[in-house]
Amino acid sequence: MTANTMAIAVLLVSFFVMILLRFPIAYAVALSSIFCLTYQGIPLNTVAQQMVKGISSFSLMAVPFFITMGVLMGTGGISEKLLDLADACVGWMTGGLAMVNIVASYFFGGISGSASADTASLGSLEIPMMVDRGYDVDFATAVTIASSVEGMLVPPSHNMVIYATTAGGISIGALFLAGYLPGAVLAISLMVGSYVISLKRHYPKGEPFSVKILFKQLTTSLWALLSILIVVVGVVAGIFTATESAAIAVIYSLFVSLYIYKGVTWKGVWTCLNSCIDTLSIVLILISTSSVFGYCLTRLHVPDLAANLITGVSDNPVVIAILLNIILLVLGCIMDMAPIILISTPILLPIAQSIGIDPVQYGILLVLNCGIGLLTPPVGAVLFIGSAIAHRPIEKVVVAMVPFYCMMIIALLCVTFVPEVSLCIPKLFGYVQTGAGILASMG
Repeated sequence: MTANTMAIAVLLVSFFVMILLRFPIAYAVALSSIFCLTYQGIPLNTVAQQMVKGISSFSLMAVPFFITMGVLMGTGGISEKLLDLADACVGWMTGGLAMVNIVASYFFGGISGSASADTASLGSLEIPMMVDRGYDVDFATAVTIASSVEGMLVPPSHNMVIYATTAGGISIGALFLAGYLPGAVLAISLMVGSYVISLKRHYPKGEPFSVKILFKQLTTSLWALLSILIVVVGVVAGIFTATESAAIAVIYSLFVSLYIYKGVTWKGVWTCLNSCIDTLSIVLILISTSSVFGYCLTRLHVPDLAANLITGVSDNPVVIAILLNIILLVLGCIMDMAPIILISTPILLPIAQSIGIDPVQYGILLVLNCGIGLLTPPVGAVLFIGSAIAHRPIEKVVVAMVPFYCMMIIALLCVTFVPEVSLCIPKLFGYVQTGAGILASMG
């Protein structure tokens, strides 16, 4: 066994052993990197250098602003407004509250960009409401958890910023635009599953559809929805950078939460900022330690080895695409999103490009796979949040999640093999010229 192979073994074996021992992800990533560098005789000041380098990107300055915007809007009375808007849109359907749950998550995703925030904010309102209307508590919890993934696809999303920074040369505006249709495809898939279950179990409909009520709720929610326009339109039109638009959106969110909806006080703002600091510190620690891990992988030529390994299994682009999805899903089940993005992107993105997947499309696939992983045992952070809100055992919720796992996989396959789902809107705005897709690469 060569020294390079031994170093890879030290890195990966120590990492997965610590994961199995329930070490925090940041510790597992950092310690395994230190073990690897020590084995190779590389000075440990390299660790500090790579950690600083990992968080020194200008683009990453947008991350704390997006997190702050999400927390401010999420605690400023926005959740109730978006629920009312969603109810006016789809509440009249069979299983109306399940549909409302899913559509509200799509709206809320444009504000929070976080599956955990979506589940925590909307779940505390939606789950009790659905149970009171006669819905099974496990079904209500499963719908809430599954729909939270939409929030990671609908811009603005700080995970897309991290991916763009890691991949290099990818427009954040293109990624923002690329998330809308996949988010809608996922929402429609979940709505179809919910409709079938609701029909079978005779869950109730809501009030009949009313254009007047819809217009009223749209007017009330307009202030919240404008925050999304500030970010997305500002970036796409080239008026602001992602960082500048995020900073402006924070000021706007503060104004709306304090003076329009009056859902938060100045004292509450400090509480929000403390929450942001907690979240940001976790994200930055994960990014910095993952940068060291990524340095080790690159130094050991793991991307080339992984490419040879995957293409050695099959040279069929469809098979390779399915393998990439499986790898990302498995990683999503055991790791947080930021480390997955930072560690896997240099390895898997070149493989994806070799079979005709555009980097923008791959970014959406990466986020969607990791989002599904967040709902899946053994780690499944969002799964635990939803179960805690509903006061239900994890195993009961997982059983109720099975139909939604199936619908999410269908949406994932659609995004994988129909590139236009991700790329048609970025193409309209001139961000993407390529992207023939996997099936075209076979011809």
